Amino acid sequence: MRNEFETELKNLHIRFSEMAMMVNEAIQKSVTAFITHDQELAKKVIQNDQNINNREIDLEKRSFEMIALQQPVTSDLRMIVTILKASSDLERMGDHAVSIARATSRLQKNAILPEVEQLISKISHLVESMFNQAIEAYLQQDDQQAIEIALEDNDIDKLVRTVNQTCIQNMKTNPQTVENGTTYMLVANYLERTGDYVTNLCEWVVYLKQGKLSDLNSKNIG
Repeated sequence: MRNEFETELKNLHIRFSEMAMMVNEAIQKSVTAFITHDQELAKKVIQNDQNINNREIDLEKRSFEMIALQQPVTSDLRMIVTILKASSDLERMGDHAVSIARATSRLQKNAILPEVEQLISKISHLVESMFNQAIEAYLQQDDQQAIEIALEDNDIDKLVRTVNQTCIQNMKTNPQTVENGTTYMLVANYLERTGDYVTNLCEWVVYLKQGKLSDLNSKNIG
């Protein structure tokens, strides 16, 4: 029975890691589509989101079954709960990727703000780096690394504020940029929220290692 349980737990861990890669790819492609105004790539992100949703449902089902039928010991239970809760955060990150992809079609080509798009690209690179580090911390069960990663979210917040300020200034001086400016601010906000969910992942790594939740996210998005 123990060997069977360990195999199921390993498979759960692998499927969660695969979901993380799926979400990371969705975020990358959604921002690329937005910055390059690639409608076809944006459509692919939206279409592929169902795969992420299906994976979350699968992980939830497997997690509850293992808890109910296997009665895992404390350390194993923490692993299952971590995957159960963190997969929900991943799914929400996937939703934000879809929102960014959908925003691609709202940009007006005659009112593009290149400096803002560069800032958004920079934010996305920070989010991607933070996300990759968080998954690595999960794989290594490195709670100290997770705590350090969470601090990087402050850099994302600062850049988002810069995007908002730049957009508002352009909107004041050039009414033509109002629609695009609003869209840019929305996309920056989606990336900011994605960074918040990465911080949530870091909190679950700390829980996995220490057996307690630490509030690394001052915004408390849950």
